[in-house]
Parts: sequence; C-alpha cells; structure tokens
Amino acid sequence: MDQARARWGDRRLDEVSFLATHNAFTNYEDARWSSVNQSESIRHQLDNGVRGLSLDTHWYERSQWLCIISFGSDCYPSDVYLCHGECKTFAGATYALPRQSFQGTMQTVVDFLAANPQEVVTVFLEDYVTAQQLGNSLSRVRGLDRLLFRPDAWNVRRQGWPRMTDLVASGKRLLIFSDAGDREHLGVMYDKAWTVSNFWSLGDLGDDVSCVTRWSDVPLDRQEPGFRRLFTMSHHRNVPTLINAALDNGTKLRDRIDQKCRPAAGGRDPNFVSVDFHRVSDRSGHTPASIVAGLNARN
Repeated sequence: MDQARARWGDRRLDEVSFLATHNAFTNYEDARWSSVNQSESIRHQLDNGVRGLSLDTHWYERSQWLCIISFGSDCYPSDVYLCHGECKTFAGATYALPRQSFQGTMQTVVDFLAANPQEVVTVFLEDYVTAQQLGNSLSRVRGLDRLLFRPDAWNVRRQGWPRMTDLVASGKRLLIFSDAGDREHLGVMYDKAWTVSNFWSLGDLGDDVSCVTRWSDVPLDRQEPGFRRLFTMSHHRNVPTLINAALDNGTKLRDRIDQKCRPAAGGRDPNFVSVDFHRVSDRSGHTPASIVAGLNARN
C-alpha cells in the first residue's frame, strides 16, 4: 500500500495514464505472424511497462482438414482464439501458429499480475464471439475472478473510479473492456458505455493527426454527473511497420496529445495511449513510455 501511495498518491484511475499496445497479440515471439504490430510477446510487453493490451477474439471451429494438411501442426480444439480476421483463412496473416487461445493469453496476464501485486492491467477486446463463448473461456483462467474489477461493486457510476491505491489494496487490478455490449454480467465492460475514444487510424501516410471521436454520439469531451469516462487514445497507421512507428512514436505522438487530443477531450490527458511497436520511436528522445511518464508527472 505504501508503494502504491508513493507511486500514485491519491489519484483515481481516470487521473493516470498507461502505455497500451495495439494488436498486442500479433508479435514475433508468441506465434509465427507474417506481419506484426509488436515485436515482443505479451508477457515481455507487460514486463517492459505496457499496461493496456488490445486483443481480437474469434471463434475457431476445429478443422480435421487443417489438421491433415498441416501434418499435425494445426490440430487445435474448438475455442476462442486471437485472430486478425477469419481463423482459418491465411496462416500467418489472419491467424498464426501456434494458435493463441484467449484463455492462454489471459492466463499470461493473470500470472503477471499475481507476480506483480502493485500493477494494474487493462485488456481491450475487439470481440467477435458470443458472450457464452467468451464466458466459457474466461471461466478456465485460473485466478482471474479474484483479480477482475467489476464497476458495479465499486458504484463507479455514482462515486467515480476508485483511487489507484484502493485498486492495489483490493487486488482488483484487471479491467476488461469489449466492443460488444452483452457481457457486463461476466465483468467485461462495454467500452462505449465506460470510455471515450478517438478514431483509431493516422491514415496510410500518418498525416491525419486530428483527434476526433470514434463514436459520433460520444464526444471526447463528454461530461456526466459524478462520473468521468476513461479516455483511450489510439496512435497508429492502417499498416504497421517499424519505419512508420519510428516516425510516429516520438515527437509526433507528444505533439498530437498536446495540440490535438488534450484540447479535444476538454483539457484532459488520455488514460491509455495505444501504439504499434511500443519500444520504437524517433531520435528525439521521446518514446511512448517516456511520454506516458510525462503525462503522469503532470498530475
């Protein structure tokens, strides 16, 4: 508790900023992807300071044909997996081997939190499965329930987000958001009900640094009595490359927050800054991690 207070003071969750990774699961270490958004495994991302992970959940129905033509290397059971599109179409592009199960990835997150009792992690789901399929997968993650943050238990709508010290003391240090709205009973929050978010893309050339809302009916500066939504900021292009990340992740990111996103959000800093290749930046000395640290130093 003393460590958490020294680190966060009395700040609430909506008053701090975290580094997040776009398509955290498409990386060179966890599976054989042909194109990736991150270089490191999810566990290494967490070890290196990432506290927000975006994942795409899809249902995969076991295919005897894929098992045969892969000479036994693709004989996975039906389950929820992390795919970037259809889980059977193009190995390495829309899915990768070894297949990355949602359960296994969430177990990695839970194990990290168990080993690091001062940390808070948030998972954002681009969700293409049913609530039942997602719930069945989550129910098999050992230790998840004792870590999962449920907003109703904290009366967030009326009392606001808890202080970071209270989250750490309670152990409820894992938040899950989904873009599907029928799974709050699982402890998975509907992001459109709890967050504001900018449109995700900088464009093909990286020249669209405007900061406009992702949802036309939820402006970035939305005000609600007694409650402030978390602000998720995406900063990446349509096509991820190391060269693009080196151009986008330094001064451009810092200036976009200062000049575009903070004003658009009514003067507040983003709570989550989501990038591709989070350890890559320009030569300015401004990295995504240092920029997020600077945001926290402001408060």
